[in-house]
Amino acid sequence: MRVAVLNGPNLNLLGRREPELYGTESLADIERVVRDRAKAAGVEVDWRQTNDEGQFVEQVQALPASAQGALVNAAAFTHTSMAIRDALLAVRVPFVEVHLSNIFAREPERRRSLLADLAIGVIAGFGSMSYLLALDALVAHLRRRAT
Repeated sequence: MRVAVLNGPNLNLLGRREPELYGTESLADIERVVRDRAKAAGVEVDWRQTNDEGQFVEQVQALPASAQGALVNAAAFTHTSMAIRDALLAVRVPFVEVHLSNIFAREPERRRSLLADLAIGVIAGFGSMSYLLALDALVAHLRRRAT
């Protein structure tokens, strides 16, 4: 089984960017932990990060050929990008929307997700553990679907 992890803008600054909100772990730290969990579950991970909306759309469009499912942390694009929404709708690859912070307890403009209704689930507010919870949920979903 192969799972893609797509990370959006400014997540490359984790560990330095608003640590009181996002924690002190870097994206590379989170990637290591997710890869370890995935490996233990017999899952391969394709990890990506981009600050470019068009590149994010291209990564989504490539999902059907490269992964059975995805973890999607579109970051700020979650609240603004119809292009990413349309790409996820078009490819119909199962995904879990992931956020480090609880977007529903933040500023009003961050409380809306353009992706949530397309996702099999949303995990938000658990810091880096959000990725692990999302991975476990996605893998369980894909395995149930395969039987």
